Amino acid sequence: MSIALLRRLSPRPGLVATLCVMTLGLGHLAYAELPGAPADAPPAADASAAPLEAEPGDLPEDAAEADQVPTVHGLALYDDPALPDDFTHFPHVNPDAPKGGSMTRAAVGSSFDSTNPFIIRGTSAIGISQIYDTLLESNPNEPFSLYGLLAEGIRLDPERYWIEFDLRREARFHDGEPVTAHDVAFSFELLIEEGNPFYGGYYAEVQSVEAIDDHTVRFEFSSNHSRELPLIVGQLPVLPRHYWESRDFSAPTLARHPGSGPYRIGEVQPGRSITYVRDDDYWGRDLPVNRGRYNIDRLVYDYYRDRDIAWEAFKAGVMDYRTDARAATWAIGYDFPAYRDGLVKRLTIPDVNPSMMQAFVFNLRRDKFSDPRVREALSLTFDFPWLNANIFYDTYKRTESFFQNSEMAAEGLPSDAELALLEPYRDQLPARLFEEPVPIEHPENLRERLRLALDLLREAGYEVEDGVLRHTETGRPLSIEVLLYDSGLERVVQPMLRNMARLGVQSSIRIVDINQYLNRLRSFDFDMTTAHFPQSNNPGNEQRDMWTSDVAETPQSRNLMGLQHPVVDELVEQLIRADSRETLNTLTRALDRVLLWQFAMIPHYHSGETRIAVWDKFDWPEPYPEYGMDLDAWWVDAEREAEINRRVRRR
Repeated sequence: MSIALLRRLSPRPGLVATLCVMTLGLGHLAYAELPGAPADAPPAADASAAPLEAEPGDLPEDAAEADQVPTVHGLALYDDPALPDDFTHFPHVNPDAPKGGSMTRAAVGSSFDSTNPFIIRGTSAIGISQIYDTLLESNPNEPFSLYGLLAEGIRLDPERYWIEFDLRREARFHDGEPVTAHDVAFSFELLIEEGNPFYGGYYAEVQSVEAIDDHTVRFEFSSNHSRELPLIVGQLPVLPRHYWESRDFSAPTLARHPGSGPYRIGEVQPGRSITYVRDDDYWGRDLPVNRGRYNIDRLVYDYYRDRDIAWEAFKAGVMDYRTDARAATWAIGYDFPAYRDGLVKRLTIPDVNPSMMQAFVFNLRRDKFSDPRVREALSLTFDFPWLNANIFYDTYKRTESFFQNSEMAAEGLPSDAELALLEPYRDQLPARLFEEPVPIEHPENLRERLRLALDLLREAGYEVEDGVLRHTETGRPLSIEVLLYDSGLERVVQPMLRNMARLGVQSSIRIVDINQYLNRLRSFDFDMTTAHFPQSNNPGNEQRDMWTSDVAETPQSRNLMGLQHPVVDELVEQLIRADSRETLNTLTRALDRVLLWQFAMIPHYHSGETRIAVWDKFDWPEPYPEYGMDLDAWWVDAEREAEINRRVRRR
């Protein structure tokens, strides 16, 4: 997997939580700290080159033995890690940062009924992943490097058929029990057998895991096609075997179960609030990957069903930290006493990662969306220029790629390297893909867009009769319901539906409570809804869960639209096998191009930056790390916190 993306999908505090999307089985929907996410909503090397010479399950007899492989302190995807084996802390942190204080944030649009984030049942509490340690930890200053956390030593087969980890003997769970290789093997098998179906696909090429002894664990791979697979298993969350082996892992629970990470579960108020408490006895507090991080004593997530109420709570001082994803609020909303008095600060942080694809998605399982001409016509009713000028204060840009804001985005006509990939599938792809550039060119003027949309609908067999768009053969009207659980997006949806009505499309919005929304998504009971597709600078195995046919009918996969296309499936597999940056870029551009021409969704917009508002009690190291803000490196200034508490009388 993309190393940065795993942290985006399964974060420790502040790196990211989900935004209206189920991630890695976390099963919750909530607005919280998703960087860059608007809420309002010479010729290249042959990219199709074969992977390392081997067939799945055919392990070479001359594979290096473990005792002949050097033990290292870190791994990088293509080169060597930037930091030496004697580094004392990440370069961007303050190793002497004080401990103490609290940070309260809002989780908006959701509730929770479980503290188990790894299963399909229940709605998991936000931020729960911060109680778990993994074998390796990423450095926010590097895009594709990991360093030892639970593991102090790593041995990787030069042919990449296996990897071994030496666990630190001092590692402990919160209840004092040691973390052993048996816990690692147990965690892997538990996630595969009883966890969210995502894990089965994500770890599909792990053939076996074995605890060689109490402190050495070995993973063997069925193939060496995925260069990043060794790093992926290094990010495995390690669960306590002694706790879970006698319990039903697949059932939601509100228990304060133990992990081994820097925070413990503190107070749990189901559906209302969850608090994480810094573990003063955390075994790994002085490790190089942790020094200067995890400084705040209490991390509180309060749940709000309405983001306007959450905004009022922030202004009143009930919340400390806010990612402001609403353009109007950022533009004109900060005229309140605390801001004028200098008690609240605003920060704008450029987004150096690919901008997330946020979109309306069609349910392709429904016959009315089977014709791409219908999907393209409906996409033309989304009038982004009007929205940007009248609602968003011209703060957004239209998203035109699944890898926006990166070198992986398709642009113009297919390059020679892309053509080498796509030509074998020409008869399975629209001719326009080879003939027209991307971004796909459509008229900007709304009248012209609707005229083109009506032409496309007529080509697809529809005609307007008495103001209603009907299929000429079946007589059925084209009707669409947009399913939402957050009323905040209604102002974005309504203008689009008005434009659909001008074409004779019968359309409506259905806003339901969060539990009904989740149940309808799990059963694919929707016409259109919103979805988010975050990307990192190194896409990999997680692409299977987004786009491939194998998960199109799997509840809670990211392939919410039910896309099934053999060319997409093949490009994803080749992307996972990419053995160079150049090859990876070519493959993502080809995949991007194919996805765009499917018209499986209506892309929204992005800002290219993260907008943050905080009560002025926090400090942080600058400059920010190269690949994103590390909220784990922040700390609280005790004097400023006390002054703020005194002035707002909120504690």
